[in-house]
Amino acid sequence: MSSTEVSAPARAFLYADPAAHSLSPQMHRAAFAYAGLAGTYEARRVTSAELPVAVAELRQPDILGANLSLPHKEAVLPLLDSLTDAAKQIGAVNTVIRQGERLIGDNTDASGFVAALQDAGMWSPTLAGRPAVVLGAGGAARAAVYALQVALQVPVLIVNRTPAKALALAQDFGASALLREDVPWAEVGLIVNSSSAGLSNPAETPLSDFDWASAPSAAVYDMVYKPAETRLMREARAAGRPAENGLGMLAHQARLAFAAWTGRQVPAQVFLGALAEATR
Repeated sequence: MSSTEVSAPARAFLYADPAAHSLSPQMHRAAFAYAGLAGTYEARRVTSAELPVAVAELRQPDILGANLSLPHKEAVLPLLDSLTDAAKQIGAVNTVIRQGERLIGDNTDASGFVAALQDAGMWSPTLAGRPAVVLGAGGAARAAVYALQVALQVPVLIVNRTPAKALALAQDFGASALLREDVPWAEVGLIVNSSSAGLSNPAETPLSDFDWASAPSAAVYDMVYKPAETRLMREARAAGRPAENGLGMLAHQARLAFAAWTGRQVPAQVFLGALAEATR
């Protein structure tokens, strides 16, 4: 889905709470410059109470739309005019697109995740019959499970510290919820960390005391991107397994949002370059 091609100055936003830490402004400013468009992108702290008014402001004619992050991805649903199929199925919106007087909710997290897997060489049709393990059961997990189970038709096994949450998520997408000790690790082709483990504590991992020999063919995609190498990635690489962080997903979801707003296709490397500059 694309909005009308942009020629006049236009604005886009990130609504989140907190928002100051976001790397999205750097990415989108680089994209505007690459595309030769007079656009601006602002990360704005919006509280839950302020969200309805902030969303209503997106209907202004010089606004392209907005990205949404915590805690707004689900709360925004009733404030929009319609949703894409991905947003409906995932039950969350990370991108709002203004089309005329209408606001369309989309979710580019899932497609961005798939593109990042492809870039990292972690996905090919030959892997479709092998299960993937998703660690976590929150909003990021929903996007990962949708992308794998629904879009790529990869059987997904969900492992979470709270089994009831894993079961609820599994039922939404026709996946399976298992305890860690019940996972057939020898069959697993991909391990995805969608939890926050390792984000605030670099010594933390969602797979503590894990025997990597039990998963001889599993690649690792960690949605955490700061630090650039998490303990999960470090231990996977030490065992000879390929491992990537979440920067690729972050870049691709931004690329897809920018294309939806402007009609311009900007290479992922522009977004990745901005991220590299911002994280030096």
